Amino acid sequence: MQHFVVRLFGDGPENLDLGGAIPVFHRWIQRSAIPDHLLIDVADYRHVPDGPGVLLVAHEGLFSLHFAHGRYGLSYTRRTVLDGSDAHRLRQALTAAQGAATQLVAEPEFAGALRFPGQELEISVNDRLLAPNTPESYARLEPVVRSVLDGNWPSGAYHLAPAGERRQLLRIRAARQPDGSGSV
Repeated sequence: MQHFVVRLFGDGPENLDLGGAIPVFHRWIQRSAIPDHLLIDVADYRHVPDGPGVLLVAHEGLFSLHFAHGRYGLSYTRRTVLDGSDAHRLRQALTAAQGAATQLVAEPEFAGALRFPGQELEISVNDRLLAPNTPESYARLEPVVRSVLDGNWPSGAYHLAPAGERRQLLRIRAARQPDGSGSV
């Protein structure tokens, strides 16, 4: 599987201005702030309800800070093909999302206002042909997700569940148990 999407769920006040990400993402482009990514442009889609919010476009993938379905999120979508195993490709997407989230909350525009507590995330495969949202595809992806998450969360300290409808992307929601330690 290619083109993994990782969404980290965040916390923040309902009136948080996602527009603060625009100057942040422009600074990141100037500083080449995301390792192994050629940062290209910023796009503002805040006007789209439950849309992608503010995008940082890179050659390799898209970073999106958004407010959808009543929740903040930071998503990373891998766009280009990456060699290696499914676990390697998923780990890359998770690492990219985590790195961007860590940098974002440290920026002055969001300091103290936006957090990514690491209790919950969602993993999708942006390819309905190779990974339709079926029980068979979930059964193929679930052990890959577990192998990657076991490196971030204690094994067995989280719950996985399929998400979405059959005609949507294959999605797996991961949530840490209340007593689980570690963070994403």
